[in-house]
Amino acid sequence: MAGEGWGGHSGRIVIVGASLAGLRAAETLRAEGFGDSLTVVGDEPHPPYDRPPLSKQVLLGRVRAADAGLPRRRTVDARWKLGVRASGLDPVEKRVLLADGEQLPFDRLLIATRTRARPWPQPDQARLDGVLTLRTLDDAARLAERLDAGPRRVLVIGAGFTGSEIASACRERGLAVTVAERGPAPLVGALGGTLGAFAAKLQRAHGVDLRCGVTVTALRGSGGRLTGADLSDGTRIDADIAVVALGAVRNTEWLAGSGLAAGPRGVACDAGCRAFNMYGIVTDDVFVAGDVARFPHPLFEYQMLSLEHWGNAVAQAEVAAHNMVSPGPRRRPHLTVPAFWSSQFGLNIKSVGVPTFSDQVVIAQGSLKEGRLVAVYGYRGRVTAAVSVNRAKWLEHYRTLIESAAPFPPPAGAADRPESPVPVPSDVPDPKVLSHGPTVALTGHLPDRRLAVVVQQNG
Repeated sequence: MAGEGWGGHSGRIVIVGASLAGLRAAETLRAEGFGDSLTVVGDEPHPPYDRPPLSKQVLLGRVRAADAGLPRRRTVDARWKLGVRASGLDPVEKRVLLADGEQLPFDRLLIATRTRARPWPQPDQARLDGVLTLRTLDDAARLAERLDAGPRRVLVIGAGFTGSEIASACRERGLAVTVAERGPAPLVGALGGTLGAFAAKLQRAHGVDLRCGVTVTALRGSGGRLTGADLSDGTRIDADIAVVALGAVRNTEWLAGSGLAAGPRGVACDAGCRAFNMYGIVTDDVFVAGDVARFPHPLFEYQMLSLEHWGNAVAQAEVAAHNMVSPGPRRRPHLTVPAFWSSQFGLNIKSVGVPTFSDQVVIAQGSLKEGRLVAVYGYRGRVTAAVSVNRAKWLEHYRTLIESAAPFPPPAGAADRPESPVPVPSDVPDPKVLSHGPTVALTGHLPDRRLAVVVQQNG
């Protein structure tokens, strides 16, 4: 039976997901001395590539989508099954089922199937020529080609980080762009109300036709081509291109019936990246890493944390790979403080921690007016996150405060001199009121809430 004789550095390992996490895990396995059978499965025909440039340099025409491949840190001796989708998992026989009919036996499995773009909900409208998404390398190549053609107007549906970066690229190209966002401001689902209001002013100052508090009710077309959209406030937008930026869907459908704790929010795992089954029992042969993982973090009250971040994918993949080939006492936890960055409208935005895990925020350095600042977030009197705008050199200091659960608001230092040192509510909205999804999501019960399990006795 599969799995007999597993010795850590011999046996069969299968990685499902030829992603950043999948590649870095494969490299780490080889670096840690695993010398046996290694197979990497990917549903796209391309080898692993870098996603951040897709919404930045590629859309600006500075880098071809085909040149966004990830550099290899070491040679990976593996069998690469690209362009083939995983269709199922048999946890008893330890086999990954592929769409082409092949079954891959494994002793250890890493799930790194990342996310896909949430599609426009009306299939007939989504099929209109000119309706696009941005998540994959092929998506970026198609969108860049359309922007090269000089459309009269681009409609971006959703003002999260992806939607805002698309709008920024359009304005830098000199293209007219309308952004429709259901929530009160761009980026508000990731950064809260204060920086959301700042982002709204920034976009409008750069010529974006920003419409907040509205939804797109229908995409209109003629002869199979997009012509515009109807908004919930009764207005109409004429547009040649509509980019649907409504967040991401985690690729877990192939795990239906596997018995794992997998669903729309991802695959639940422990801090060592071992997957839970549907009864909350940890497995020892199935691991998870990257965008598709949900894991507990002690800094955020052990709630389940889902991250769509480059750095998290790398760090979690390295931990998962190490633990896959290490005995229990040598395994280590994935406790990295979340971090991400974005470049848009001439500004560099960087974050550490979880800004949405907050009840207050203070501008600790700089000011909103000058556009150079550090906003520090707190929850129940301790520091939980910091976001810098063109002031990134201070983030390491605030990372230390987050890791040490330092008091909030932090004491002012000699370099701070904030314009408004008084904390205000962070105004983190309910995700249900947003068009865009959060790049960081916390889910689970807080420690002061109890889940009652009632067992009915028979007889």
